Amino acid sequence: MHSRRKFIKNTGIFSAGLLALQTDVFALPSDTFNFALKNFISKRPPLAERKFTSEAVEKAIVRIKKQIANPELAWLFENCFPNTLDTTVDFEIIDGKPDTYVITGDIDAMWLRDSTAQIWPYIPFVKEDKKLAELVKGVINRQAKCILLDPYANAFYKDFTKESEWKNDLTKMQPGIHERKWEIDSLCYPIRLAHGYWKETGDISLFDSKWKEAMLLVLQTFKEQQRLDGKGGPYSFQRQTAWATDGVPLGGYGYPVKPCGLIVSTFRPSDDSTLFGYLIPSNMFAIEVLGYLIEIFSLPALKDDNLVAKAKELRDQVQKGLEENGIIEHPKFGKIIAFEVNGYGSFNMMDDANVPSLLSLPYLGAIEPDNQLYLNTRKVVLSENNPFFYKGKAGEGIGGPHTGVDTIWPMSIVLRAITSVDEKEIKMCISNLIKTNADTGFMHESFHKDDVAKFTRKWFAWANTLFGEMIVHTSIKYPQILKDKNI
Repeated sequence: MHSRRKFIKNTGIFSAGLLALQTDVFALPSDTFNFALKNFISKRPPLAERKFTSEAVEKAIVRIKKQIANPELAWLFENCFPNTLDTTVDFEIIDGKPDTYVITGDIDAMWLRDSTAQIWPYIPFVKEDKKLAELVKGVINRQAKCILLDPYANAFYKDFTKESEWKNDLTKMQPGIHERKWEIDSLCYPIRLAHGYWKETGDISLFDSKWKEAMLLVLQTFKEQQRLDGKGGPYSFQRQTAWATDGVPLGGYGYPVKPCGLIVSTFRPSDDSTLFGYLIPSNMFAIEVLGYLIEIFSLPALKDDNLVAKAKELRDQVQKGLEENGIIEHPKFGKIIAFEVNGYGSFNMMDDANVPSLLSLPYLGAIEPDNQLYLNTRKVVLSENNPFFYKGKAGEGIGGPHTGVDTIWPMSIVLRAITSVDEKEIKMCISNLIKTNADTGFMHESFHKDDVAKFTRKWFAWANTLFGEMIVHTSIKYPQILKDKNI
């Protein structure tokens, strides 16, 4: 069993030549495509070996492929978009309810963030596919179980009796938990998924007593991590490691923060520790999903005035903290959103590839893409003013400490395209992403800025499905882009 960090350390950089080799297991005839693809053999598992098949998703793949003029892009889309369903989901009925365990790909553990992000692109298809709807409800049910086991954990096992390789971390580890890194977004994503499913289907049966119990625990945890009493709260984390971003200073509570209404996130969505505890993109995501809880529990059939009042109070406090501490003045770009702050006036000027990030905020519904504050921030994070923005022979994009210097995450390029309203920029991003697959047929966690053949994680379902989501998005909003053979 590997954590993300350990997996990268143990496997290092993969050779594109090795991964480009075709095997009988994954090879399918080229006539499965709508045009001759001499070298583009499908990398999907044979039908009998796929974990789950959605008729609606398969129809969408066929339909959207017909819009794509570039053969390699069509090949990538067909490989990547169904990758979560093909390879990572484990669906069953437990106690009369659907239950879906979702691994990240090469790591056999379920992250609350990743599992939501992997399933999210299929939400538009649940209305026309009852099997798919049940699968998504299963993820929602499983996530509620995970939150109730421990709201401070970020990743879980299917078997709640299984002990983790990280069982000796200095925190309150217990069986069933793969890793216990407190990240605000871990509790935001399940709310996003449930809300999105309800909005698409109108089905409120998923908001049962267990889900409501989990949501009350979410509110309690957010409240605890506001640290309004000036103390650390019930959570701390330390690990014996030489990797600095896996540890947390000052007894596992992190550097001091001044109470201001914002919520502390000890770790980032990358699973790297924060420098300053108030991670602004994640706090903005929290503001957004607290609005979802208010909306859900204001429904006549689910009305809970007490829960709504708690969520409103919390949202108002976080919003006030954001306005007073999360907006800074950049000497070149004017007012921008900070990445991390501590409430004392200090801020960390950077962006990370993982979502939520500053770049991804419109994708999460946390800000409008044409908002001037966001546009100013976007200019900063997509420039040399962001220490983790890299430009090289292989492309340009944002990375982060997790995979080291000079590494770009395809995920950041995908989010740049999804949040852009500039066709030229979107086209550039897609063209770059085609090259980054390094002849493997899939997206990866990261690649070296000067060499796409040097990449990490050959099986990273979030990046694959997100890439597919971007192509679906483009096919709806900018179909003319996909008609360009030379993209």
